[in-house]
Amino acid sequence: MITRADVEAAYAKTAGLVRHTPMVSSGEDLPFTLWFKCEFMQHTGSFKARGAFNRQLTAREDGELSETAGIVVASGGNAGLANAFAAARLGMPATVFVPETAPANKVAKLHAAGATVVQHGSEYAEAFTAAAEFAASNGAVLCHAYDQPGIVAGAGGVGLEVLAELPDVDTLLVAVGGGGLMGGIAAAVEGKARVVGVEPETVPTLHEALAAGRPMDVSVSGVAADSLGARRIGEIGFDVARRTGVQSVLVSDDDIIAARRRLWESHRIVVEHGAAAAYAALLSGAYRPADGETVAVVLCGANTDPSSL
Repeated sequence: MITRADVEAAYAKTAGLVRHTPMVSSGEDLPFTLWFKCEFMQHTGSFKARGAFNRQLTAREDGELSETAGIVVASGGNAGLANAFAAARLGMPATVFVPETAPANKVAKLHAAGATVVQHGSEYAEAFTAAAEFAASNGAVLCHAYDQPGIVAGAGGVGLEVLAELPDVDTLLVAVGGGGLMGGIAAAVEGKARVVGVEPETVPTLHEALAAGRPMDVSVSGVAADSLGARRIGEIGFDVARRTGVQSVLVSDDDIIAARRRLWESHRIVVEHGAAAAYAALLSGAYRPADGETVAVVLCGANTDPSSL
């Protein structure tokens, strides 16, 4: 169970190690008020640094983290980059398992961050199994990409910052893959604002779980699969979503591509497809704000190839 208190504790613990990212007005003439939370400006280009630092600091405090074994994480790219960055700052080695389909730019960044990179399997779930086996045999601390209390609580700092700068916010639109960011934010703003989870039609982890009443495996494909490519929603994110009433909406690959291009052409914001999914909910009409509603779109990552815009 993750609560606002857990998020606040994580936020205090990671102070000075992660960036307080800006919020900017869209500047558009709309019947509702639109803000962008620019979390793509976080260290390593995504929100993942928040949970990575919180998980690793907690493990070190608990005596769980070995200076020789370090940490291991499975990731499509962003969680690996964040955990490698955090481990380097804390003086620990990092091993990152990525799917063989991971984008070349993210793999290159992992090497540049000093991580040992192992490519295994065709999707995140296979890389995670290999990482867990490595942790069991090597003694490294396993840092889950999205489904550990410290990871989720750390990610929730995004929600605290939105509330601090925009206390009258009504709705936060958040992209969902494994659900760590959504779960952390929903816990942070519980009782103060609603959270809408936005998912690709091709990877509807939260949507299917809400319909079934429990996390379910889904097939993984589409333009955002490198960052929103979890096979199922995490238990923690799902529990928070049910407790707080998170709504799920779906967007198509075409919607995501159009939203990413619009962010660049109209706002000069460069994000990856997974981050653009949250904005796609507005452009496609998957989420329609009421007149006068104050909406914050969380733009959660920028690890992309700008030449593809």
